Amino acid sequence: MSSEYAKQLGAKLRAIRTQQGLSLHGVEEKSQGRWKAVVVGSYERGDRAVTVQRLAELADFYGVPVQELLPGTTPGGAAEPPPKLVLDLERLAHVPQEKAGPLQRYAATIQSQRGDYNGKVLSIRQDDLRTLAVIYDQSPSVLTEQLISWGVLDSDARRAVAHDDI
Repeated sequence: MSSEYAKQLGAKLRAIRTQQGLSLHGVEEKSQGRWKAVVVGSYERGDRAVTVQRLAELADFYGVPVQELLPGTTPGGAAEPPPKLVLDLERLAHVPQEKAGPLQRYAATIQSQRGDYNGKVLSIRQDDLRTLAVIYDQSPSVLTEQLISWGVLDSDARRAVAHDDI
């Protein structure tokens, strides 16, 4: 296995693990020691080759198809997920209600569903951005630019929606 391929595979493994909210130690605990943190970490760094059998077992453990772990199987072959969309709730509070009302209500709903009231930032999914774009009657990329101009989204958000415009 080439070093670059191993690193891309490792990035996919890390992305799946973190999407599931698991630390390396959490993987070891959840698997009752079947998957050692040090071994999974070495797979993720690309320091250790993983056999096809072990990769299939790890995919089963994570509850994902094996192809989701293989490099080059996402649109554009990207090994890393797009940047997170993180709303700055403190800045959102300073945007005039007539502009930001729908976004404020949407964010409040997500906070309520998650029980997440830190009040500083809120991560949203690309699907949330598409829904907000419909509410604002704009394309996701135009809405992203609007939110960046309000200071509610970081400019990195452009990369997250660049390939995903409707």
